[in-house]
Amino acid sequence: MTEEKKKNELWEWTKVLLIAFGLAAIIRYFLFTPIVVDGESMMPTLEDGDKMIVNKIGYTIGEPERFDIVVFHAPEQKDYIKRVIGLPGDHIEYRDDQLFINGEAYDEPYLDEYKEAVTDGTLTEDFTLEEKIQRETVPDGHVFVMGDNRRFSKDSRHIGVVPFDEIIGSTSLIFWPMQDIGFVK
Repeated sequence: MTEEKKKNELWEWTKVLLIAFGLAAIIRYFLFTPIVVDGESMMPTLEDGDKMIVNKIGYTIGEPERFDIVVFHAPEQKDYIKRVIGLPGDHIEYRDDQLFINGEAYDEPYLDEYKEAVTDGTLTEDFTLEEKIQRETVPDGHVFVMGDNRRFSKDSRHIGVVPFDEIIGSTSLIFWPMQDIGFVK
């Protein structure tokens, strides 16, 4: 192999690697990114240490939907994973472990396992939106979020509503550990 051919081949490999790294950076920055669940606030749906993929493009063309699991920038300079409970204009209330949105009762099947295990009261304490954020409804451009592990979750009951522009994206795909690979609701 001549010296010129070696240089050409080296240049071709360099271009391929640069393009691959560039595409990986674009995908991670603009489309999808991994995140590790930190803590137990979303148990039993998500476990501490679960690794997930965050879809960053879904909310650039749409808005969060009720019960989506979202990742957002929290006030503590940390990213949180929580479930969307209230959308703009919604009135939220909990009574006797039952979610009411705009006066209508909603089922939360993802909480059934925890509700059955509770022997000393309710999983979710009674509250109204007014008590938590001093407003009757979720403001425009915001969502009310809660962790599935209601007794041990720092969420909108404590930090207030989350602006749309603080939401990184939605997540529903666990890719690690191997035995938990799959989609969650």
